[in-house]
Amino acid sequence: MAEDQGKGGKHSSPTAGGSQSFTWLAVAKQEVGVKERPGMADNPRIIQYHATTTLRATDDEVPWCSSFVNWCFAQRGYTGTRSAAARSWINWGARLDRPVLGCVVVMTRTGGGHVGFYMGEDDSHVLVLGGNQDDAVNIRKYPKSRVIGYRLPKDLQPIDQQHYERLMGAA
Repeated sequence: MAEDQGKGGKHSSPTAGGSQSFTWLAVAKQEVGVKERPGMADNPRIIQYHATTTLRATDDEVPWCSSFVNWCFAQRGYTGTRSAAARSWINWGARLDRPVLGCVVVMTRTGGGHVGFYMGEDDSHVLVLGGNQDDAVNIRKYPKSRVIGYRLPKDLQPIDQQHYERLMGAA
């Protein structure tokens, strides 16, 4: 059931021929549809996201966008910020001057920040695949004016490095 455990269950390894996206983005895409449960019940998958941060929150009412990003990276052997604070990502990894599909996008919001994965843009908005977007994992538009940075892991695993090089060669 997507609501509880993500659509993919276990995550398969990318093929030897190379991936069509960063490995962590493939994980994130499989989680689309995970959402908070109403009332006192908590979604156990969101609690798993929280377990990858030092906060280790135990309910799905605690903001969880950063927990989701940390969890996606952890599934592929990367170390995220381990922080539940969205803006912790602005100093993590390597800064990008321009976004690439699947990079981390860090944004402002009233009272804090928001973080997710860059999925594209139009003239005035970025598309973000993230957690805790209307209480769910989904893709949503945000004004570009809120973006404060784009990031990638400093040390990409070989398959992700190859994908990045393909992206840069196509640019």
